[in-house]
Amino acid sequence: MKKYLFVDRDGTLIVEPADQQIDRFDKLALLPDVVTALRRCVQAGYELVMVTNQDGLGTDSFPEDDFWGPHQLMLQVFESQGVRFVDTLIDRSFPHEGKDTRKPGTGLMRSYLASDAWSRSASAMVGDRDTDIAFAANIGVRGFKLGDGSWDWNEIARVLCDAPRTASVERTTRETRIRVHVDLDKPADALVASGNGFFDHMLEQLGKHGGFGLQLTCAGDTHIDEHHTVEDCALALGQALRQALGDKRGIGRYGDAAVDDSDASRASVLTLPMDETLARAALDLSGRPYFVFDGQFPRDRVGDLPTEMVPHFFRSLCETLGANLHLAVRGENAHHMVEACFKAVARALRTALRRDGDALPSTKGVL
Repeated sequence: MKKYLFVDRDGTLIVEPADQQIDRFDKLALLPDVVTALRRCVQAGYELVMVTNQDGLGTDSFPEDDFWGPHQLMLQVFESQGVRFVDTLIDRSFPHEGKDTRKPGTGLMRSYLASDAWSRSASAMVGDRDTDIAFAANIGVRGFKLGDGSWDWNEIARVLCDAPRTASVERTTRETRIRVHVDLDKPADALVASGNGFFDHMLEQLGKHGGFGLQLTCAGDTHIDEHHTVEDCALALGQALRQALGDKRGIGRYGDAAVDDSDASRASVLTLPMDETLARAALDLSGRPYFVFDGQFPRDRVGDLPTEMVPHFFRSLCETLGANLHLAVRGENAHHMVEACFKAVARALRTALRRDGDALPSTKGVL
């Protein structure tokens, strides 16, 4: 489906003078960064539509001959830089006339609103007034207001074109209450509180070595045992990661990492030394959950985490993430083995989640 970026003119594309009329060439001045930002949006697939109120255009107070010269020059400057508006919608009424074609009214948008060929959720509106934001709400798209201290053109382009991959999930059952937030493009120290100390440490490894921001809290029935907490945390985390990935365009999709602790001197870029332990993870974010585990832990618990829950955690993660994961580990120290598993999967995730371009890594056209 098409996605549109609807853009106001005066105060948004060009500087608005005190008399609010661009009726001379010497009044025409582009806003900072608008050209580079709009060029990014065009390259990201947005079609640009200008929607502007021009009070009394065509009347004695604002003759058409005074308007079109600067306006056409503005369009030529934009087009010379690869920025082309596919449509320009102009309302000429005065505010007191109360016409529905004047923003925030949607009269100018009748043909667009009657069409299902474009995505409301993927489209947006940029303006400099509250009426522009109200207009955005009225046509069902996201609104960005310039000059309010929150948004400038560079930040708007970053949000629209980079599509920050974040997600928040709340999972509540009779056994656990979990909140997870992930940011795939902004690594940060993981903030984890699951009620299980060693499990917290392992989740921190996923965020740190996976290269994504992770916040997770869990209130679980640990007075019974650790099973529900570990399983539900995995399910919630997998769901959050999958939501943050969106349509998965541009991701690496596949990831693998070897954690070889037998000899740090032979370490490759993906090797994480931990004494005698060797762990290997191979990952495909295919959308099809499948998990294979090969390994035996020499004792039943590490800290307050049963080692039988380690493969169960990754199996549950795969279910909601939609991932195919092969994980193998050998060693002598259970602590090293469990931690190597989490670090190996984290490094595989780092490669698979990394975004480079906009192509979908699948011949099927969907992941």
